[in-house]
Amino acid sequence: MVDTQDMNTSGEPVAPSSGKPALATNLAPDTGKPLSVGRNLRFAVGFALVSILWALPFFMGASVLLPHIFDGMKGVSPEGAIGLVNSISSIFSLLANIVFGALSDMSRFKVGKRTPWIVLGGVIAAVGYLLAFNTQSLALIVVAWCVVQVGLNCIIAPAVAVLSDRIPELTRGTFSALYGAGAIVGQQLGTFVGSFFLSNTHAGGIVGTVIFLFSGIIVVLIWPREQSAAENAAKVSAADIARSFIPPTKNCRDFYLALGGRLVFVIGTFMISGYQLFILQKYIHLSLSDARTGLQVIAVITVITTIGASAISGPLSDFLHRRKIIVAASTVLFAIGLAVPIFMPTVTGMYIYAALAGIANGCYMSVDQALNVDVLPNPDEAGKDLGILNLANTLGQILAPVFTTRVIAITGGYKMVFPVAIVFLLVGAFFIMTIRKVK
Repeated sequence: MVDTQDMNTSGEPVAPSSGKPALATNLAPDTGKPLSVGRNLRFAVGFALVSILWALPFFMGASVLLPHIFDGMKGVSPEGAIGLVNSISSIFSLLANIVFGALSDMSRFKVGKRTPWIVLGGVIAAVGYLLAFNTQSLALIVVAWCVVQVGLNCIIAPAVAVLSDRIPELTRGTFSALYGAGAIVGQQLGTFVGSFFLSNTHAGGIVGTVIFLFSGIIVVLIWPREQSAAENAAKVSAADIARSFIPPTKNCRDFYLALGGRLVFVIGTFMISGYQLFILQKYIHLSLSDARTGLQVIAVITVITTIGASAISGPLSDFLHRRKIIVAASTVLFAIGLAVPIFMPTVTGMYIYAALAGIANGCYMSVDQALNVDVLPNPDEAGKDLGILNLANTLGQILAPVFTTRVIAITGGYKMVFPVAIVFLLVGAFFIMTIRKVK
C-alpha cells in the first residue's frame, strides 16, 4: 500500500528510502516472482475469454434480441423500453459492482478471494437470462435483466481486480489489451450471433444462457490457480460493506479524472452502439432483412479492426510506458468515426464508422484498464476502487439512452444523436489528458 508519505508533490508514488519515483516491476504482486511463459499464456487466454464470454451473451440480448422483442410489442415504444430496461437494471449493476468488488477484496476462501465470485456470477447471469427470454412481459424482462446485471458484475468486479492482484505492472498494458479486445470482440460477436436469432429469440436466449452458465467456470480453470485467501486479514462485516460505497478521498485527483473520462466515453459510444439496429432501419432506411445483414457486416468489420488495434496498442503502451496519450487519441478517433454517418447517411457510411470505431475501441479498451489500475489510490482496495471506476460503464449505459431518446424526441430522428455523442467523446479526451500521475 502506498502511504501519503510515499508520494511526491505531483501525486506520484516514490520509493520510501530514496525519494525517487517508484519503478514499474516485472514481478507478480501475489507471488513476488516473474510470470513463467506458461502462466503468461494462461493469463492471456483467460483475460481474453473472460470478457468475450460475458460480452457475447449480454450484447446479444441488449443490442439485438431485446430491441427486436420490444419492436414487436403493441403499445410499447422500443426506444423507451430499451431506456427503461437499461436505466433500472444499471442501478443493480452499479450496486453489484461495488459490493462484489469489496466482498472479493475481503473474502477468505481456500480457493482464492476472486475465484468463487467469478463462477457464481456466471450462474446468476444465466438464471436472469433464461427468465428474460421466457416472458413477453416488459415488467418481467426488466426484473430478469436486473438479475443478469447482478451476475454480470459478480464476474467483472473480481475478474478486473485480478489485473492488479496477479499481473506485473510492466505487462499490465498487454493483459489489459487482451481484456479490452475481448470485450469488444464479445460485443460484436453478440451482435453477429444475435442477428441469426431475430426470427427465434427464445433459441437465442437458450444459447446466451448456456454461455453465461459456463463463462466463469471456464475462465478460472484456464487461469493459474489462485492462492488461498484463508489467511486474508480482511474481515467482512456490514460496516465493511457499507464503507465499500465510500469513494477514495486521498491522492485521488487522477482517479476521478479517469472515472470522468470513461463515463463520457461510454455515454458517447453507447448512444450509437446500443441503437444500431434502429439506426440501420430508421436512419439508413433499411428493411429488417438488410438491417440484419448490415449488423453482421458491422460486427465483422469491428472485430477485425479491434483485434488488429489491440494487438498493437497494448504492447506499445508497455514498451513506451505511455497510457493516457493512447487512450485520449483513440477517443478522438472514435469521434471522427461518428462524424462519417452524419455526412454519409448510408450503409457504406456505417461500415466506415465501424472500421474507425473498431480501431478506436481496440486502442481504448486495450490501455484504459491498465491506466485505471495505475491511478488507484490504494492497491490493497483494488476490487473496491476498480468497482467504483466501473461505475462509469454502468452510469454511462444509464445515461446514454436518456440522451439518445431525448435527442430523438427533440429533433425527430437519429441524425443529431451523432454530433451529441461526438461532444461527449471530446470531453473524455480532455479529462484523460489532464491526468498527471500516468504518462
